[in-house]
Amino acid sequence: MLHIAGNYVAPTRYQSAPQNLMLSWFAWPQVLFTAQVPLLVGLCSGALLVSLVRRWEYWPFLLTLGLFGLCLLGLSVSMFPHVVPNAVTIHEAAAPHASLAFMLVGASVLIPIILAYTGYSYWVFRGKTGHEGYH
Repeated sequence: MLHIAGNYVAPTRYQSAPQNLMLSWFAWPQVLFTAQVPLLVGLCSGALLVSLVRRWEYWPFLLTLGLFGLCLLGLSVSMFPHVVPNAVTIHEAAAPHASLAFMLVGASVLIPIILAYTGYSYWVFRGKTGHEGYH
């Protein structure tokens, strides 16, 4: 079934998307969890403005990373449980459990090795470069 509005024709299954979006953010038990995202965005934005005015060096970068992460979190809250809107859910897109278990074991072995090697290489080459950097 199609809904016609002016020159725009849209399938009716997409007409309920704003209603679903409002329910995903403002339904009663969920609002206790989802309200944290806009509150953290406000706090992070205020702290970013303060850090820019005071000309701090590292905080603007870290707060911008935080804002980016909060935007991704807000997008995931809006789309949950769908990966592709109104088409594919997280459970439909997930790999089989055997593949996920294999990847978990591989990642839990390799990530500590990579971190240890990176730490070791930083330890070996500490103080070997000049203060002017690489450029």
